[in-house]
Amino acid sequence: QVNLVESGGGLVQAGGSLRVSCVASGRVFSSYTMSWFRRAPGREREFVAGISWRGGLTEYADSVKGRFTISRDNARNTVYLQLNSLKPEDTAVYYCAAAAFLSETYFSNERVYGSWGQGTQVTVSS
Repeated sequence: QVNLVESGGGLVQAGGSLRVSCVASGRVFSSYTMSWFRRAPGREREFVAGISWRGGLTEYADSVKGRFTISRDNARNTVYLQLNSLKPEDTAVYYCAAAAFLSETYFSNERVYGSWGQGTQVTVSS
């Protein structure tokens, strides 16, 4: 288990950009596959993006491909999600999640993640 703390959310106009961060503590960060999920009002939590513990593999939900970028800095125990060309439908609470040595096959399966952050709100106005 690792402790995860997100930050960087806020209010932005449609078409704008934002970067959210997630800092991990407690275990060897480089051993963890990291992902971002989001929950919009009235909807279930959904996968957004994931990055392998090796750092070389990423995966994105179709709805954010080409607009969002996930990256990690193991020296800072931090995973980032750069959100560009934001749309009102991107409004949600964004959560980071961690799973040790998780294969990229399971990036989008939220049930395999053992550690979650408290979430950070991203609101996109039209």
